[in-house]
Amino acid sequence: MATFVLVPGGWRGSWTYEAVVPLLERAGHAVHALTLTGLRPDDDEATVASANLDTHADDVLRLLDRAGLTGVTLVGHSYGGMVISAAADRAAGRVARLVHLDAYVPRDGESCWSSTTERFREVFAAGAAATGYAVRPPGGGDPRRRPHPLASFLQAARLTGALDRVPRREFVYCSGWEDRTPFAGLRGRLLADPGWRVHELPTGHDAMREAPEAVAALLLAEHDTVTARPTDE
Repeated sequence: MATFVLVPGGWRGSWTYEAVVPLLERAGHAVHALTLTGLRPDDDEATVASANLDTHADDVLRLLDRAGLTGVTLVGHSYGGMVISAAADRAAGRVARLVHLDAYVPRDGESCWSSTTERFREVFAAGAAATGYAVRPPGGGDPRRRPHPLASFLQAARLTGALDRVPRREFVYCSGWEDRTPFAGLRGRLLADPGWRVHELPTGHDAMREAPEAVAALLLAEHDTVTARPTDE
């Protein structure tokens, strides 16, 4: 039995994985889907204002401690890739697998802000204009989304290198929004890195909602997966 810890991306809570969780559980695995500090419905303004990347990495580590979890698969979507990287680097060998689901993969000193594109930096800045500390969700998405702590987008990841010792590291590139994705360059970088497996799904950014069966199948794959490459190469 595997243990999955699912970390959402910006503005989202545990509900973003609601279609994937039962698929993993029906396969006999333990699943913990998190809502990060500052994004819970009852979080007050002070909690939102003070939450940063360290806070969110600590959310993951507290779960590992509380539940006594080892051999864990951490899954992070979008901004959640920052969180699982920071958490895995501090987890003292308790993480067996990382899956960055169309997610940032920081190097030491990089933040979500520095890793993304100018388009998304403009989204963050415009979204934070009203309060200066919380980024309102972009228009047109799920009404359950909540303002996201700006400090968590801005704080740089401080990585010791322990992250590189996680036995299995995977990146899932969602190719269905190639006109807007901030992950094209990251995909190229990881394809060239033998320490990473790169997969591709033909979905938009929210693959766990658009194609939950495909996401679950990828997470449940126990054999070595052939690195996905573009069909025109």
